[in-house]
Amino acid sequence: MKGLELCRLYYNEVGAPALKARFPELMNRAAVGLSGQGSDCLGADDEISRDHDFGPGFLIWLTDSDFEKYGAALQSAYDELPCEFRGFERRPTQTGAQRVGVMSTSSFYSYYIGCAGVPDSLMKWVRIQEHFLATCTSGEIFEDNLGEFTAVRNGLLPCYPEDVRLKKLAARAATMAQSGQYNYYRMMRRGDVFGARLALAEFLNGALSMMYLLNFRYEPFYKWQFALAEGLVAMGDALPYLKDIAAGSTRRDDVSIANDIEAVCAIAIKELKLQGLTDAAGDYMEPHAYSIMAHIEDETVRNLHVMEG
Repeated sequence: MKGLELCRLYYNEVGAPALKARFPELMNRAAVGLSGQGSDCLGADDEISRDHDFGPGFLIWLTDSDFEKYGAALQSAYDELPCEFRGFERRPTQTGAQRVGVMSTSSFYSYYIGCAGVPDSLMKWVRIQEHFLATCTSGEIFEDNLGEFTAVRNGLLPCYPEDVRLKKLAARAATMAQSGQYNYYRMMRRGDVFGARLALAEFLNGALSMMYLLNFRYEPFYKWQFALAEGLVAMGDALPYLKDIAAGSTRRDDVSIANDIEAVCAIAIKELKLQGLTDAAGDYMEPHAYSIMAHIEDETVRNLHVMEG
């Protein structure tokens, strides 16, 4: 059983009856679900995931005023719920304190994106890393009668505001050009296989991020980037080449790796053109990065360094 399904059943069959009986009015104003850190929130959990912070549990989000008045009492009641359910027992760790229990809506979002709600400026959006946005919009909301928590969540989805998405796409294009099309081959010519390995890592991160952004999605934390990219359509043809690069070694024929890099870049450029985001010509990614920048309407965002974001 996947963790998200387990937690939904646990709330419906155990948590909701017990907590609604003790706090009927409060629970009617609360949002309940599972979101945040953890592979179970992404649907990427497996048997290996069950060694820590896995098992029956859920988060309850309260308004600031409700949390101040009732947060401690509700947390105490939550702690009294059975920790075993359907053969699973939750084994929490110190680092998993933010994964289940009671917290305020504002503190949840502040913890991940630095503000209590939807960012109120494009520059605040620019500064937020993708995986934090993927984290705080992951999982599932089981109940939210008040709608406060869901309103913020919906304001963060499905992706960045368009000018910010363009800025990050430009940065990824510049990174792909510099690390993959330029520095990787130079490092190999010098015999610096260690520097070349780092260049490949930068290229992979940039290309995978571009793939998510082209699909109007936030890229998850690095260890799930490949796994969750399987269902992406835009630039999806690049995934086999990216896997080939990741599985290969800098001791392998550098020409074949360079060919994989160029194949990925060609697919990326094709998709950028399909979305009307670049007017540049050629196979090198850098001119396309500046062409994407030119499509940004907001002057402040457009004038940032091409690799910012």
